[in-house]
Amino acid sequence: MSKSQDRTGHLKSLGKGGQTEYRMDSPSTDILEAFPNNYPGRPYIVSISFPEYTSLCPMTGQPDFGTIVMEYIPNEKVVESKSFKLYMFAYRNHKSFMETLTNTMLDDFVEVLDPLWCRVKGIFAPRGATDLHVFAEHFKKDSPQYEDVREIVSEWKREARKHEA
Repeated sequence: MSKSQDRTGHLKSLGKGGQTEYRMDSPSTDILEAFPNNYPGRPYIVSISFPEYTSLCPMTGQPDFGTIVMEYIPNEKVVESKSFKLYMFAYRNHKSFMETLTNTMLDDFVEVLDPLWCRVKGIFAPRGATDLHVFAEHFKKDSPQYEDVREIVSEWKREARKHEA
């Protein structure tokens, strides 16, 4: 059996046994975990989605449903997927507008990962016969790879059916 080159000893959410802690009303950056990117000189895109997203409307308390998609080009760190899931669960009983949620998520991902590029897409289910989609985006403009990253992102955005094999 071959051994992975991934450095995972510091991760708390994945594979440590015991019971997983689910915080359903307090999303924060301390839930998100990252591991070192083994390919920091190679700009590649990671797309991770959470199709069972739920939070609460701050005015009515009614549930809002949707899919959250995070797309990013890692710099030195990559998000650990179970911590991403736990972070999304933390919004379950959190009250906030969808625009605020999407931008808060982007800020949190940028804080934890310091990616070369990150976009968070909040694709929310219709309420009152109204669709609402919120896209928030960040570029690491001081990166020496900035121009290459912009070109890769531009191509990525033009790809049709980018999530199919």
